[in-house]
Amino acid sequence: MKNSNLALGLNAVVLAVTNDQPRVLTVRTQGVDMISSTEPLHALPFGSFDVNQDRTLELCMRRSVFEQTDKELGYVEQLYTFADKGRDPRERLGGNRVVSIGYLTLAQEQHFDVSENSSWANCFDYFPWEDWRSGRPEVIEEVEVALFNWAQGNRELRERVEICFGLGNVGWDAYKVLERYELLYEAQMIPEFWIDIGKPIENQICERLGKPMAFDHRRILATGLSRVRGKLRYRPVVFELIPETFTLLQLQQVAEALTGLQLHKQNFRRQIEHSGLVEGTGMNNQNTRGRPAELFRFRKAVLRERRAPGMASLHGRHKSQ
Repeated sequence: MKNSNLALGLNAVVLAVTNDQPRVLTVRTQGVDMISSTEPLHALPFGSFDVNQDRTLELCMRRSVFEQTDKELGYVEQLYTFADKGRDPRERLGGNRVVSIGYLTLAQEQHFDVSENSSWANCFDYFPWEDWRSGRPEVIEEVEVALFNWAQGNRELRERVEICFGLGNVGWDAYKVLERYELLYEAQMIPEFWIDIGKPIENQICERLGKPMAFDHRRILATGLSRVRGKLRYRPVVFELIPETFTLLQLQQVAEALTGLQLHKQNFRRQIEHSGLVEGTGMNNQNTRGRPAELFRFRKAVLRERRAPGMASLHGRHKSQ
């Protein structure tokens, strides 16, 4: 008789921007993923909810991250509940059905010490098709051919491919990170598809579509990246990722790293200055080449003045090429 018990877990998508790259905190899975993979895979920080010890889900998540990284979290919000059958390979061996509550948290990597079992990774190593800052990623051409071959004459599938990857006249939509990942998984172009069914990878394109993660953690990461890209438009979350004082160029580079888009410098500065999000400090950054740049800080009064104090003009779209 199969075990019908549920196990409740917590996962944290801890994002930072360092050296103009979006980064995610990962941990070693210490062998539990070897059930479904031939080599250890990195995972998002995770933990199990203890009904006796943990007063709330969020406190459990904070405790779990602290135990794995020796660092207290700052900004945290609940992300999504992940409960797909088979998301934990141990379930196939008679283990519990694992339901996980995902959380999104933002940090500054230089202030976030990591332990022996944790490390930071570039988000675009997991989603190489998401970085458009230097133009259309080369891998998308191969993805386009493979997806259309997979869709064949199915009009509905071809339409999904075009919408997800901004093909034809659709245009690239930066907020569809999760939709793109799930489409690639459905098309058997993601290593996790083959890991989940316990078979060797049969689709060679998998090698070029990013690093796999343990369990369904790349799907959770895609959900977190989608969320933070969307929140940039209506919440000042970007300021959680930068020092208290910053230049407008630093602010733009963080926004570009998160969205994967190149932003027009003059338009971005004009919109930020008119938005009321920042205020000058009267000081300049001396650690730059050429003319010292003015230092700004987040203008906290905007939280009382506007219901949605974000970068509303950050539309997250890129014209098709």
